Parts: sequence; C-alpha cells; structure tokens
Amino acid sequence: MPPRKRQSDASRRKSRQSDVQPGDPIPNRGKRRYRPGTVALREIRKYQSGTQLLLRQLPFSRLVREIAESALQEAAEAFLVHLFEDTNLCAIHAKRVTIMQKDIQLARRIRGVWGGLG
Repeated sequence: MPPRKRQSDASRRKSRQSDVQPGDPIPNRGKRRYRPGTVALREIRKYQSGTQLLLRQLPFSRLVREIAESALQEAAEAFLVHLFEDTNLCAIHAKRVTIMQKDIQLARRIRGVWGGLG
C-alpha cells in the first residue's frame, strides 16, 4: 500500500469552509441528552407534587381480585382443615373412626362463636 499524501492545513480549512455556505439552513441537532439521574429526579419531583393515580385501574383491579381470591381460598381451606381435625378428635373420643355430623356440631360448639384457627 503506497503512503498517503497529506493535505496541507490551508486546503483542509478550505474544504471545511466550502461545506457550509451562507444562507444554508441550520442542521438539526439530535435530541437533548441530560446527565444520568437528572430526568429521574425531575420525574420524582413531578409525581410527588401531584395527586393523580399512577396505576391503570383495570389491571390493578384484576390483580387485587386475584390476590383476594387466593387469600379467601387459603383462609377457607385452613378453617376447614382445622375443623376436620377437631371433628376427627371428637369421633375418636366417642370410640369411632367415622366422623358424623354430630362430631362437626360438637367441634364447632367447643370452638366458640368465631371458631378461629386458635
């Protein structure tokens, strides 16, 4: 590969000046870039000053329904398991293996009004 010819400083300046002529439109610059964290701080100030809701209502509603359904199912299953444990103890106390309705009634009566898991 042959060595390259170097341009003189004057010819380089001349070529740069010929690129932009008077009256040419100003070229568009790219979008302004802020330093990292500046926009985040601005958004924090914006959202802290307002009172509008930030989450969409329908997705939030679906999420709450799903969580509530799971919580209700967990509570119901825990209640029933505990009730059947007590019912089984009542049946065993009566020297039986099979649980009956009267065992459930006795277990609920012993538990009290609220019949919690305690």
